[in-house]
Amino acid sequence: MPIIFLLFIIVPIIEITLLINVGQWIGVWYTVGLVLLSAFVGVNMLRIQSLSTLSRARQKMDQGEIPGQEMGEGIVLAVGGALLVTPGFVTDIIGFCCLIPFTRHALIRFVSQRMTVIASHQTVHQRPPFEQDFPPNRPDHHSRPTSGDVIDGEYTRKD
Repeated sequence: MPIIFLLFIIVPIIEITLLINVGQWIGVWYTVGLVLLSAFVGVNMLRIQSLSTLSRARQKMDQGEIPGQEMGEGIVLAVGGALLVTPGFVTDIIGFCCLIPFTRHALIRFVSQRMTVIASHQTVHQRPPFEQDFPPNRPDHHSRPTSGDVIDGEYTRKD
């Protein structure tokens, strides 16, 4: 826990010092512009990388596989996005490293070698409830095979 506390103390001090030095070197407005530009570019990169990762995760889930790599990438992308919207150059560099696929994969590989993942696999033979009920009057609603505890029938309500 002390290392996290030190990071919350040291990183802002480094950021403020660097912002002051860059502001004196190139000017205050150019420094503000660089910070805003890095946040804008970073958010757009985050959007593109997140959609790509989400698409791959969806493909793996459709194939019945666990999207472990994609879940790790999602976490790293979220951390990178948070770092990019934080004003400062050091956090922007770390945030961009989280968004670049090569460095992101290296970081995930580094972390995954130091942890154990226990996964459970469950096979489902019927559609989830949300797929069975919506939309209720689709053309193939009556033609789907029945199995298990499903009983097909009609009813009328009499008061």
